[in-house]
Amino acid sequence: METAGRVTRRRVRTRARLLDAAFAVFAAKGYGRVSIEEVCEAAGFSRGAFYSNFATLDELFFALYQERADLIAAQVADALAQDGPDLDVPASVDRVTEVLLLDVDWLLVKTDFLVHAARNPAVAQALLDHRARLRRAIADRLSRARGHTALPAVLGDADGAAHAVVAAYDGVTTQLLLDRDVEAARAWLGQLLTALLTDGSRTPAA
Repeated sequence: METAGRVTRRRVRTRARLLDAAFAVFAAKGYGRVSIEEVCEAAGFSRGAFYSNFATLDELFFALYQERADLIAAQVADALAQDGPDLDVPASVDRVTEVLLLDVDWLLVKTDFLVHAARNPAVAQALLDHRARLRRAIADRLSRARGHTALPAVLGDADGAAHAVVAAYDGVTTQLLLDRDVEAARAWLGQLLTALLTDGSRTPAA
């Protein structure tokens, strides 16, 4: 007989393969145009394996988004934590833009989730919670830098600055979905964030 630990490990691997396969299929075809069978085929599993991990395709999509979004929020927090009390804005911006701009496939999946959430209040709350965590990670870091690194007065407090950072990211990634130029988007986001978080006299590192 298989031990409980072995069964658990196998189930974790199965779930991870389903999530990876779903990411690729959702990015290629779009949410709403994908069937459970297509996800199972891409992962190399039966419908039974799917239903042992997820009740519906909606549940899988939600889990996929939550997993990737939580990872990004943690990466942003880690990127911002690398300086001491002083905040080296251009260096921090460089690190954050490397984390935030993952790839076009993620942005396609994220946009599908946004549209899905706009029509589903329960899903919308999950998206709002993630965005709040992301802003909180940024605001906490900016708050710790106060007294060492000044923020432009027009942004108000650290929470206002965090909202501005996320809004700049949203705008740049919308353009990225259209022109597919990741390097240009990363450079433009760096310029925007540096301009937002400084008095404009500093420019991002080349």
